[in-house]
Amino acid sequence: MMFRPTKPLQGLFRAAVVLAGLICAVPAAQAGRGTAVVPERTIYPGEELLADMVREVDVTNPNLRGGYAEITSEVLGKVTTRTLLPGRTIPVAALRDSWAVERGKTVQLVFSGNGLTITAAGTPLENAAIGDFIRVRNIESGLIVSGTVMDNGSIRVAAK
Repeated sequence: MMFRPTKPLQGLFRAAVVLAGLICAVPAAQAGRGTAVVPERTIYPGEELLADMVREVDVTNPNLRGGYAEITSEVLGKVTTRTLLPGRTIPVAALRDSWAVERGKTVQLVFSGNGLTITAAGTPLENAAIGDFIRVRNIESGLIVSGTVMDNGSIRVAAK
């Protein structure tokens, strides 16, 4: 059996792949800039972000790293965990959801199973947002139970 050389085709194929990659990379780099959300004034830790506190700007720095908020709806209603300076991008890691339950405040504990619903009063042992799994002390018995924070501020207790 005889094979013919393929070297000229391999070189041509490699050149075509490199050229196609360069052509595709230029629009992708320009499209990746987009917008960023920046504060209008200095925002301190613990403040909830409102629409008049932030604005969207076009990103002009091609060396800007990712991890920042790109649209306003991404930050509205969030609480800051560190100081945000005016005109600087807002890192997503510097934001958290607002607390649905606060440590030490009385909440309602709810246990449901097999058609039975039991409610009791409890105090969370930590701050938590909706959907967080936390530990809560039952006020009546003193026992510590775990549960999920619901949107109405109650704690759905997990079965052991």
